[in-house]
Amino acid sequence: MVKQGIFRLLAAVAIAFSLAGCDSSPIISATTPGAPAPTSTSAMKLQPGDKLKITVFGEDKLSGDYEVDPSGAVSLPLAGTVQAAGLSKPELEQLLTKKFASEKYLRNPKVTVDISSFRPFYVLGEVEKPGEYPYKSGLNVMSAIAVAGGNTYRSSTSHVLIQRAGEQGFREFPLAPTIPVYPGDLVRVPERYF
Repeated sequence: MVKQGIFRLLAAVAIAFSLAGCDSSPIISATTPGAPAPTSTSAMKLQPGDKLKITVFGEDKLSGDYEVDPSGAVSLPLAGTVQAAGLSKPELEQLLTKKFASEKYLRNPKVTVDISSFRPFYVLGEVEKPGEYPYKSGLNVMSAIAVAGGNTYRSSTSHVLIQRAGEQGFREFPLAPTIPVYPGDLVRVPERYF
């Protein structure tokens, strides 16, 4: 009787280890040190695919809608090509103000940058409709899963894996409404095994 219990325990451990080795993506604990996640949309760093509305006050021909291209740049009249990826909205505003002023095209330029739309986020794994979805401010993992049609019957009910833009692997987070989702995130709902 005891031998059967030990055999079952060893078999369960062997199965768990073999299933854990099926995925080649590294999983990092949520407590792993890394870049802190932004707390507001103004602190979020711009990335390729973000759509911007740039306004230069008093200069209608310079104002308009622009998209951060795949190389991370934005091309504007008179300012030329400016590297926008990795900058926040206020940082890009300052850079454009300096660029317009240094070229002596404008005196005391006033530039504002608004984000028309962020790049999409992706939901993968054990959800009804995995795929790409448009980002909305205030999104969390629970609402992201709901947008993707909800969990399947096989999904984990305790944790979710997220790969943030610029990170190398997935990090494990509890499945809770306090975990935010940001533009460009890959949210993967794993399968539960027991």
